[in-house]
Amino acid sequence: MDDLMANVSPADSSSQPFLARHEFLIRRLHSLSGLVPVGAYMVVHLLTNASVLESPAAFQRNVYGIHSLGRLLPVVEWVFIFIPILFHAIIGVAIIRGGLPNHGSYPYARNIRYSLQRASGIVAFFFIAWHVFHMHGWFHADWWLKTVATPLAGAQFKAFNATSTAGSAIQQHWLVSVFYAIGILACVFHLANGIWTMGITWGVWVGPIAQRRAAAVCTAGGIALAAVGLGALGGMATVDVEKAKQVEDRMFHHKLEAGEVPNDSHKRTDGDHKDDGQPADMARK
Repeated sequence: MDDLMANVSPADSSSQPFLARHEFLIRRLHSLSGLVPVGAYMVVHLLTNASVLESPAAFQRNVYGIHSLGRLLPVVEWVFIFIPILFHAIIGVAIIRGGLPNHGSYPYARNIRYSLQRASGIVAFFFIAWHVFHMHGWFHADWWLKTVATPLAGAQFKAFNATSTAGSAIQQHWLVSVFYAIGILACVFHLANGIWTMGITWGVWVGPIAQRRAAAVCTAGGIALAAVGLGALGGMATVDVEKAKQVEDRMFHHKLEAGEVPNDSHKRTDGDHKDDGQPADMARK
C-alpha cells in the first residue's frame, strides 16, 4: 500500500476530492472538536441542568449566570457550540459514507464499538437538532417564533423562567421524556467511546494494556455522566412547575429592581408581567 501511494503523481493527488486530500488533518480536527468544545460543553450543560435537583432557584441562578453575557451570548453559542457541532456532524457523515461496518465478518468488540459510535452519532445529531428546536426554536426572529416554532411546539424554554418552562416542556407527554433519555444516552456514549477512540488515533494509549485501562476509565466516566444527564431529566420531569414559577418570579423582580436583568418579555412566560412596570412592547426594547 505504501508503494502504491508513493507512485501517485501530484496531478492524481490534486484531482482527488478535498476531504480525501486533507483526510489526515480533517479526521484529527473532527476528533478534537468532539472533545473540545463539543464534548466539554455537553458536560457543562448536563451539570448545569442537574442543578435543578438541588432546587429550581439553583438552576435559575445558573441560567442567570449564563445570560449575564448579554449580547455576547449568541456569539459564544455560535463560535463555541453550534459551528463546532455542525462541523463535527458534517465530517462525521462524510466519514460514515466512506466506511462500512464490518462487525458481521469480524465480530470483535472494537468493530461493534465502531458501528455503535456511528449509530450513536446519528441519533445524537438528530436529538440535538430537535432539542434545540424544542427548547429554543432554532431562531429568535419574531416571525419565525410565531409562525413556525410555537405552532410546532418549539421555543418553549424561557431563560428567566428556566425550571418551570423546561419542566413544562418535558412534562407535556411521557414520550418526550423517552426521547430525551434516548438522546442523552446516545450523546454520552458517543462522547465516552469517542474519547477512547480519539486516544488511539492520537497515540495517547497505544498498547493493549493501556487501551483496556483507558476503556475502563471512559466507561466509568460515561456511566457517571449518564447518571448526571438522566438525573437532570428526572428533575425536570418531576418538578412542580407552578411552585418553580413562583420562585423564578420572585428572583426576577429582585434582580429587576437591582438593575441586574433587563425587562425582556421574550425571556419570560406569559403572565405576571403586570407588576413589571412596563408594557410588553416596551419590554422587548
